[in-house]
Amino acid sequence: MMKTLKKFYSGLLALTLALSLAACGEAASGGSDAPDAPDGGEEKPLVIGISQYGEHASLDNCRTGFLQGLEEAGLVEGVDYTIEYQNAGFDDNIATQIGATFSAMGVDLMAAIATPSATACFAAAEDKDIPVIFTAITDPVGANLDSGNITGTSDVLPVEGQLDLIRQLQPNAGTIGIVYTTSEANSVYSVGVYEEKAADYGFTIETVGVLEQSEVTQAVDTLLSKGVDCISNLTDNTVVGVLPAILEKTNEAGVPVYGSEIEQMKLGCVAGAGLDYIKLGVQTGQMAAKILRGEAACQDLPYEAIENYDLYINSEALDAMGLAIPGAVSANAIEVNE
Repeated sequence: MMKTLKKFYSGLLALTLALSLAACGEAASGGSDAPDAPDGGEEKPLVIGISQYGEHASLDNCRTGFLQGLEEAGLVEGVDYTIEYQNAGFDDNIATQIGATFSAMGVDLMAAIATPSATACFAAAEDKDIPVIFTAITDPVGANLDSGNITGTSDVLPVEGQLDLIRQLQPNAGTIGIVYTTSEANSVYSVGVYEEKAADYGFTIETVGVLEQSEVTQAVDTLLSKGVDCISNLTDNTVVGVLPAILEKTNEAGVPVYGSEIEQMKLGCVAGAGLDYIKLGVQTGQMAAKILRGEAACQDLPYEAIENYDLYINSEALDAMGLAIPGAVSANAIEVNE
């Protein structure tokens, strides 16, 4: 028994000495400043949950730009982060489920595209203090998304730029029609700005509110029956989703439709003072990179609006409506058909 104990303690002493020498050798060589992963392997990529409210070109561009912004900030997909992408199909209940799923997964950051997705993600992330970054939200303050562990970019519309553009293209126009979703905070806000600013440009605003997408084309019929001179389209997800059907009706009636971002002009709107959602997404992705790297918290990054808007024209659509392009517009506008 005594011999056995002596062998045990001799072995223990030898092992302790070997470990001490190994530690000294590592210290002498400088060691490693980076912490090891719990399993001794490499650090796992962070997980970004992207919740997109629905699928149309504008929101798709936000996602494309967001990923581009991460890349431009030096982050590499598969190395620094992975993406879990979910689409709500313009259904608020599904948007809520997506937020809950991301929360249960414990993603490292939620990226929400459009107000309903942002609201759902923020509610789901709050208990776990998961940072949320949003894009394509017109009025973050009105949506109560301007404080807490959340930030992002606003697509507030250049309403005065749009009113000025319509006045230049239609000098004799008096009434602008707008279809909007009454439950979409972005649209309610934008309609209020139109109504506030319209008189300064000699216009009155005629609006028809809808609750769901199936009501949109009927709302357009209502505006046409009231004799509006044109329609100005917002970045309303419900309305944009059926823009081709709207344009079919307005083209037949000879009433021009103005868009609010480049993709709407590509679909056939005559012109617009609007946004490039890829640029907005890039701006959002670069903000997200700072959060993922630990360089800033959401609370350190107030939400941002896109700095500049552009004038877009669709010459074919303008010609079809018999609208001439003034030199001042032509010199500063981007032709979407080129």
